Amino acid sequence: MTDDLQIRLATPEDLHPVMALAIMAAEENGFLDSSPARLLNDVWPALNQDHGLCAVIGPSQGTIEGIMVLRIGTLYYSEQVCIDEKVIYIHPDYRSAKGGRAAKLCEFGKHTADVLGLPLCVGVLSNTRTAAKVRMYERIFGPAAGAFLSPPLDHPA
Repeated sequence: MTDDLQIRLATPEDLHPVMALAIMAAEENGFLDSSPARLLNDVWPALNQDHGLCAVIGPSQGTIEGIMVLRIGTLYYSEQVCIDEKVIYIHPDYRSAKGGRAAKLCEFGKHTADVLGLPLCVGVLSNTRTAAKVRMYERIFGPAAGAFLSPPLDHPA
């Protein structure tokens, strides 16, 4: 892809490549085992712009290099509506390519929140390059508002 990266809203026709990237993201970054059915519960509505959006990097009918799934709803403790980022993921083949794909998707999410006038909740739950992801997110979104911690299980599986 050229330096002029195209970010567009995904549609239901993008289901298979978006799901492939969502599954890759869950397998790479997932804290727990992934479930394609659970992923589909967030991806499908976002592809249909039903309380969410799915932004992709890549041309229509072409290779999708990265995804951002956003869902609009409430967090478990509040009645206030917000945009909840479910995944930002760049296919490994495009991570070192020129253009800052992850940052561009983050900027898309930030712009969407500004346009809709809703707070944006973005998190990092990963064991892969976590510190680098947090630094990038802090450059774009500002200081972190918390952290996820997971102590190891004390018993064998």
